[in-house]
Amino acid sequence: MIGIDKTIRVGLIGYGFAGKTFHAPLIQSVPGLALTVIGSGKREILQASFPDITICSAAEVPTHPDVDLVVIASPNESHFPLAAAALRAGKDVVIDKPFTVTLAEARSLVEIAKEHNRLLSVFHNRRWESEILAAKAILEAGVLGEVSHYESHIDRFRPVVRQRWREDPGPGAGLWFDLGPHLIDQALHLFGLPDSVNASFGIMRQGGLTDDWAHVQLIYDRLRVVLHASLLVSGGGPRSVLHGTRGSWAKFGADVQERQLMSGMLPDDPNFGYDPNPGIVYDGATGAQTEVPSPIGNQLGYYMGIRDAVLGKCPPPIPARDAVACMAILETSFESGARGQVLPVPLTPDERAAWE
Repeated sequence: MIGIDKTIRVGLIGYGFAGKTFHAPLIQSVPGLALTVIGSGKREILQASFPDITICSAAEVPTHPDVDLVVIASPNESHFPLAAAALRAGKDVVIDKPFTVTLAEARSLVEIAKEHNRLLSVFHNRRWESEILAAKAILEAGVLGEVSHYESHIDRFRPVVRQRWREDPGPGAGLWFDLGPHLIDQALHLFGLPDSVNASFGIMRQGGLTDDWAHVQLIYDRLRVVLHASLLVSGGGPRSVLHGTRGSWAKFGADVQERQLMSGMLPDDPNFGYDPNPGIVYDGATGAQTEVPSPIGNQLGYYMGIRDAVLGKCPPPIPARDAVACMAILETSFESGARGQVLPVPLTPDERAAWE
């Protein structure tokens, strides 16, 4: 790890939607982190926008001498080779979701990170959204009794198939590879490891070439988690639901941070992360409805945790353990959907023990 008093120099690979909307503004808003290098094919545009930052090719960032922490926000298939190169070059690494495109790649990166004693984490920023913070608070308060059902949706209305790599057939493409890691990580964060997976996928839009509808059930002992994503939902119902022996909780409306970041708002704005939509607790005995204000979302918390972890103050906010479990469930869900079977989560005894 770098010296305790040094600024952590960050090299960002990729300046598409994720790099531009999330990583760059969040990194630049954290004291102690300095965005020093961006690797992208948009060299001329970025040189004009970031005159004080080195702009180079993606391949140069993992070994760049002015970088301590490499953040990878490039297309999914490039995550493994870029991360492996950075770890072997002695850099700490953050990878945008999905961590890799296969479980085998995920396990390999963990071994490389251990071999070179480097930090390795995955950017599951939605843990710091108001909706997930609210769900966790409700669970910890115990007001619902024993919870038996959790359901989470990320639904959008995009009826026209677009020409982009995410919607063209290939490794890491499709809706579930895009949104599934978020939904799976939410379940891992709230409930830990499931026992098995039951999944179904579909291509519902005319001209679609990759899945645009996903319905995945994670099976626990006395709990069922339903994760759903679709590109043909306008309006829709609640984003998150919890049902328990004493009542239920529902949360309508998406977290605001993505929209705010897209508009140019930074996390130091006093309105950043404020969610006007409360959760609603439904009392099972009386039917009474109680509004519960939503916590303020703060995705900046991820990079603050990464900064502190690189400085040796604490473990990373999302360890590689979580990234491997998410990839195991993601990969198994595709196999479950293809086979039409409920399948166990294929983790080793050591990987399971890390959760105990």
